Amino acid sequence: MQKPVLVMNGVSKYFPGVKALTNVDFQLRTGEIHALMGQNGAGKSTLIKVLTGVYEMDGGTVALNGREVRIRSPKDAQAFGISTVYQEVNLCPNLSVAENLFIGRQPRSFGGAVDWKALNRKAADLLERLSIHLDVTKPLSEYSVAIQQMVAIARAVDISSGVLILDEPTSSLDQQEVKELFRIMRQLKEEGMAIVFVTHFMDQVYEVSDRITVLRNGELVGEYETEELPRIQLISKMIGRDWNEEEQTSKVSRLKKGEDWVTVSRLGRRGSIEPFDLSVRKGEILGLAGLLGSGRTEMAKLIFGIDKADQGVITIDNEKIRAMFPKKAIERGLAFCPEERKVEGIVGELTVRENIILALQAKRGFLNNLSLRKQQEIAAYYMDLLRIKASDMEQRIDQLSGGNQQKAILARWLATNPKLLILDEPTRGIDVGSKAEIRKLILSLAAEGMTILMITSEWEEIVSCCDRIIVLRDRHIIGELTGHEISEQKIMQMIAEGGIQDESIQEHVY
Repeated sequence: MQKPVLVMNGVSKYFPGVKALTNVDFQLRTGEIHALMGQNGAGKSTLIKVLTGVYEMDGGTVALNGREVRIRSPKDAQAFGISTVYQEVNLCPNLSVAENLFIGRQPRSFGGAVDWKALNRKAADLLERLSIHLDVTKPLSEYSVAIQQMVAIARAVDISSGVLILDEPTSSLDQQEVKELFRIMRQLKEEGMAIVFVTHFMDQVYEVSDRITVLRNGELVGEYETEELPRIQLISKMIGRDWNEEEQTSKVSRLKKGEDWVTVSRLGRRGSIEPFDLSVRKGEILGLAGLLGSGRTEMAKLIFGIDKADQGVITIDNEKIRAMFPKKAIERGLAFCPEERKVEGIVGELTVRENIILALQAKRGFLNNLSLRKQQEIAAYYMDLLRIKASDMEQRIDQLSGGNQQKAILARWLATNPKLLILDEPTRGIDVGSKAEIRKLILSLAAEGMTILMITSEWEEIVSCCDRIIVLRDRHIIGELTGHEISEQKIMQMIAEGGIQDESIQEHVY
């Protein structure tokens, strides 16, 4: 067994009111690919940021090659031979490939000027080592995102002296590009590089990794040999819930037989989600279930037009739409409550009232302004309906609790009287009481005839609320659950086993 090149013991990190990491251990060996896995909020990003000096840890130790070190900045991490490649390529697209590879380290002539001939030669040699064939004199912007990712990895490898961190490197790559990345990863592994592979894609973990460390809620669940950890057990460890094959459910069928109101045909976006078919029926609650990174949010963003689809057609109430965008979606009766309420939801500098009326004002158009009196009537109605706790409607929304911010975003979209309400993690990060209120509201809205598309990582929630559940894994729809089939155990089993992946069956996901 190889000796560990990196040992992190008892690492803790705290933020005001939050324990991001509590007494976490992590070991990385020379010549291995070590997957770091966990759901949203598990602590993966925090652990990586501690290791790379973005955050200074509040407790614990870090040792490299048997020597304890203190990493206080990204510059320290680089000096210790730790290199990171992030999901978003952080290079300079206006510079050449060669310049990007050696930013800050350009070879220079005796007079101090950049030796361009030597620079280009060194760049070509570095890429050749990884069997990447490019014109290094061309601007980086002329190459695809996948090639830019390879250049970023080549740069990191040249800087690294043994530890390479790949943080979600495959999130924007197609299958062929992922294969090329894995080829490079395996080559580096054979050369003795120690690689930390952060990803949400289960198939990729089992294809390329040697060991897996699982985090949950900022704590270490365990470290496992990949080949010895069945997928079903990995899922159980990530979500903190066991699957009992013998457990039976007696769920009464709640499948609603309303006609299809929204249908999607072969909608897809390269590097985001594979083309899919989907239908949403009038008055039903349709759930999208899957682990983080499975494609749930990406699917919702394509339907609402936040992300532009490369292909496919959306049909709403018998109207075919080939190019969806948010304004058109709102006009057609769609509403979208995003997962990241602080980034994509609230406008912190505005009041509760102003946040609530935003979508309705956008739907009416800015030449048809809502009067202040009407705004106040709408805000008062929904603050009362949803029991939004604030000093008054003129309080800045960023001063409210997370649960009340979430309710205000929900109020914003309810004010547009939507026909289809898309809810992405509607109860994440809020207190138990607020969760119960929002669940109750979701059920009452559906009972009144509203159609709801619901995304949540809390499977108990999706099982208790939904009439149908579409299950996704690794950017694909893999099956559908209805009636007595709906259970947490069935979702877990389907994800572990891969569900239905045959394209001919996908046509019947309706």
